Amino acid sequence: MTNMKAVIIEDELVATQNLVRLIEMVNPDIEVIATLQSVEESLEWFSENASPDLLFADIHLADGASFVIFDKVKIECPVIFTTAYDEYALKAFEVNSIDYLLKPIAKVDLERAISKYKNLASNKTDNSALISGMISILNNSKNVYKSYFLIPHKDKLLPLSTKEIAFVFSENKMAKILTFDQKTYYLDSSLDEIISQLDPAKFFRANRQFIVAHGAIKDISFWFGSKLSVNLTVAIPEKMIVSKARVPEFKKWYAQ
Repeated sequence: MTNMKAVIIEDELVATQNLVRLIEMVNPDIEVIATLQSVEESLEWFSENASPDLLFADIHLADGASFVIFDKVKIECPVIFTTAYDEYALKAFEVNSIDYLLKPIAKVDLERAISKYKNLASNKTDNSALISGMISILNNSKNVYKSYFLIPHKDKLLPLSTKEIAFVFSENKMAKILTFDQKTYYLDSSLDEIISQLDPAKFFRANRQFIVAHGAIKDISFWFGSKLSVNLTVAIPEKMIVSKARVPEFKKWYAQ
């Protein structure tokens, strides 16, 4: 099999470069024709281009879950999802043309996934039913979310209740947490790590910089380009903008 074309959806440059390098090592016949960084960019690309032979898609993107892409455009090629978190029902991915890779991606795991792709390449499959089933499994899984974070402070660990959190802001590769009573805490974790530990009914990843608590939202303003500006009951370091692609998901979440 030659001249296979692949697309990568991944919002971390280092992870993209690592995956491209591994693909070249495992199968140099696979040509990466596009690297996309967001749901919005992916929707635009797939609306203007034919499906590739193979798609690698990170589950967590800065402007939302990559599952949104499959709701909006029809992608018929095999999909290999990548994720840094194993709390998901990952076995649900191992059906038909869907597979997954757990980050950091190992060469042997990529070889396995590509081998599976080769066996399925002759059968282009409609992924919509598979994606819907997978989302249902993930939504119905009994996740246990954090009630407290332990915050390092001098020679102690301070318990911080998630009920106190108004928003989390990414600042200099640190997570800056602001509480409803205007206290500030820092946590050496990425927003990806933090949002996976918070109850999705109470917290929303508004964009690359912000996670917001439902109870902290004062009101919402319309913004340029069909975006939304979220106004909080506490001061924020910059405007909290929800992208056009995430607006429907945000409205549904906020109205719950």
